[in-house]
Amino acid sequence: MTLAELTAKMKEGASKKSSFGNTVKFATDQGVVYIDGNANPPDVSNDDKAADCTLRMDFSDFSDLIGGKLDGMTAFMTGKLKIEGDMGVAMKLQSILR
Repeated sequence: MTLAELTAKMKEGASKKSSFGNTVKFATDQGVVYIDGNANPPDVSNDDKAADCTLRMDFSDFSDLIGGKLDGMTAFMTGKLKIEGDMGVAMKLQSILR
């Protein structure tokens, strides 16, 4: 999947969710996906803005995470996912991405 395809998939999923009160950015080697959880439903874009929590990972791992092939906790524990900013926001993502 390309970054545009993953962004579209995340946008579709977010359209069914409620706001969660934070901003999150997934930063990969192929670009970013920004989720504005202050909007209802959350807004998903490729804007590189400041966020409450930034998750850094390789694009292939990001694709696996969004595709359900990689668990977020496993990615974090094995060093594939690095979290900057508010760890509590990262913990909320588990339910938001499902």
